[in-house]
Amino acid sequence: MQLIRYLSSAGTVALGLFAQSQLSGYVAGVSLHELLQLRADAFRARLESALQAGASDQPAMARLLAPIDGDTEVWAAGVTYKRSEEARREESGTPDIYSHVYSATRPELFFKANARRVAGPDQPIAIRADSTWDVPEPELVLVINAHGEIVGYLIGNDVSSRSIEGENPLYLPQAKVYAGSCALGPGITPAWEISDPYDLTMRLIIERAGKNIWEGHTSTGELKRRFSELVDHLFREDDFPGGVLLCTGTALVPDNPFTLQAADIVRISIDSLGTLSNPVVVGKAALAASRT
Repeated sequence: MQLIRYLSSAGTVALGLFAQSQLSGYVAGVSLHELLQLRADAFRARLESALQAGASDQPAMARLLAPIDGDTEVWAAGVTYKRSEEARREESGTPDIYSHVYSATRPELFFKANARRVAGPDQPIAIRADSTWDVPEPELVLVINAHGEIVGYLIGNDVSSRSIEGENPLYLPQAKVYAGSCALGPGITPAWEISDPYDLTMRLIIERAGKNIWEGHTSTGELKRRFSELVDHLFREDDFPGGVLLCTGTALVPDNPFTLQAADIVRISIDSLGTLSNPVVVGKAALAASRT
């Protein structure tokens, strides 16, 4: 089962439950960020009740939307896999700091996006027009309620400018936070349906002109940090009334000098969570044009 956010054929936004390859339940009268205000047991009860009720009054689906709304934020953790630490060292003029982050007690956590910056399934992601080296970063995303409880998982793409971040670590917000720099989807798989989130295979395929030009796979078992550790640090001196989505880092980083180009297709798959696909555009003007 997945909790999905979608545009109905009537032009309204709806929440549904997708199971056995079809819409199987309707979560009526509530937005996604309001669901994330519930405790984990109440969240589960609401979804299971909707699934049991079925989809007799379900609005027909026109297309999937990004599973985020309201004031829910997207945050990200960096240098949580050894490959990420290696990639940061490759790009940076000050590589030692990334080794320190990888081994430090405190994890790297940074703001990534709000709802308006997030692309959903099959919607364009953007690379910066003022960057020369850009990559996707496929990540397992934690869905965390307002009480700091993990209630689900989904797929994320933390699109990044390696040229800007590598020039100076203080440029990380410019490398990471801009229009079209994040994609999420296809839906939220409830935490109780994933028996071991540290044993999921993650795959990345980048297609250009109809051919796969880069592909790789890894396992969440390679994560250095535990999810409880990341959530604890995120909530220590902050709160998230509409819940928060936390990208947990990447181990799939295309080798230098690979860079994304316009019209590339990025496909990320994670066991039990499905596939997230997004075309690439260059710059905010092209992104705005793609949405008209």
